[in-house]
Parts: sequence; C-alpha cells; structure tokens
Amino acid sequence: MVNQSKNTALVLEAVGVSKEVSSPEGSLTILSDVSFSIAAGESVAIVGPSGAGKSTLLALLAGLDLPTKGHVVLDGANLSDLDEDGRARVRADSVGFVFQSFHLVPSLNALENVMLPLELAGNDDPRRTSLGIIDKVGLTERWRHYPAQLSGGEKQRVAIARAFAAEPAVLFADEPTGNLDSHTGNNIMELMFELNRSSSTTLVLVTHDLSLAARCDRILRLDAGLLISDETGRE
Repeated sequence: MVNQSKNTALVLEAVGVSKEVSSPEGSLTILSDVSFSIAAGESVAIVGPSGAGKSTLLALLAGLDLPTKGHVVLDGANLSDLDEDGRARVRADSVGFVFQSFHLVPSLNALENVMLPLELAGNDDPRRTSLGIIDKVGLTERWRHYPAQLSGGEKQRVAIARAFAAEPAVLFADEPTGNLDSHTGNNIMELMFELNRSSSTTLVLVTHDLSLAARCDRILRLDAGLLISDETGRE
C-alpha cells in the first residue's frame, strides 16, 4: 500500500493519474493510475530507472501537460478544469522551476534574470527582492555578471534564486545537479534544502541520485509508469 501524507495542509495531489501517448506500435502507457498527496513544506524525491515516467510525472504535476486519466490539484486548483492560460496563471502564482540546464536568459545579467519573473508578476520592488535572494544564495559579488561569465554552480545558484524569489508554493527541480561536479552539486542541494526549510516552499525533486533522494522527507519510487512505493526519507 502506498502511504499518503498525513498532513491536511496539502499543496499537491495526484489522483489516479495516467498518461498515454501514441506511437507507431499503438498506444503507449507512460504512467498508470498514480496517486499521492504532498503537504505544504515537504521535500519529496521522485526516483526510478530511465523510462520510469519521472519527467512525465513532473510535467503533469506542474501543469505543463495534462493526464489522459485522473487529475492533479496544485495549490487548490484542479489543473484539468483549466485551459492553457489558466494553468499558466497557476504556474506563475504558485510554481518555481530549477532544471539541470539552468535556462537563464543569456542577454540578462544575474540580477536581471532573477528580477524577470517578479517583474512579470507585478512585484512592487523586484530589484530589492532580487538582491535579497541573490545575497542568500551567495552571489552578492556576482550579480552584475552575465550567464556566460558564470560557472555552472553560479548559474544554478542564479536559477535557484529566480525560482525562490517569488516565494512559490511548490518548487519543481528536475535533476538540478545533473550538469555539476559532485562537490558543486552537494553545495547546490544544501542551498536548496536550506531555502526549502526557511521559506516553507514545498520541494519536488526528480533525481537519479539515491543519496540525495534520501535527504528528502519522502521518496516516491516509479517503475514502468507505476508508483511502487512511497517511503519516508530522512529521519
């Protein structure tokens, strides 16, 4: 039996989620009847072998795609009840993203990259807010630099600052240390866990690194599109 979060302050729910896609051989099932809930402030790792459906599940949880069956409730909104614009608004209000390829705008310096989503959201003082989070991620001396002038670890710190700046309800991280050496990757994850604790933002992390997954509150294991276990992580 898969355990469900016992905390009633739920920020994310997957209810009977399945995803099927068409292929030359016919219909292909990527995910099958996946259900779980995540409480506000939790850190949850999604693990499993390549092809297990991890990235597909992340896309469904974030409203970047819709399930074939079932539904996802993100910060109180049933994503299947919304059109594309509606899901985009939920993401803008409630979601942050960190990817292994950083996804920074090359023509903007570090500060401007962090300010961008705040400006789009109509933040009253995006510069001050962004400088504050840049200080938290240890880039006070580097905010004027452009992505091409930053190391991989520094780029990921900018990406994390951008993701946390708007204080999202949920931060989705897809292999955030995948392009970093182990030492830098460890530092990046220390930073993400610290921000997760201090901001009460829920962290949902896709990773191949089982030692990293074990540091999360919970571990969801996928295999061949099935959720095979929901385990407690760190004690």
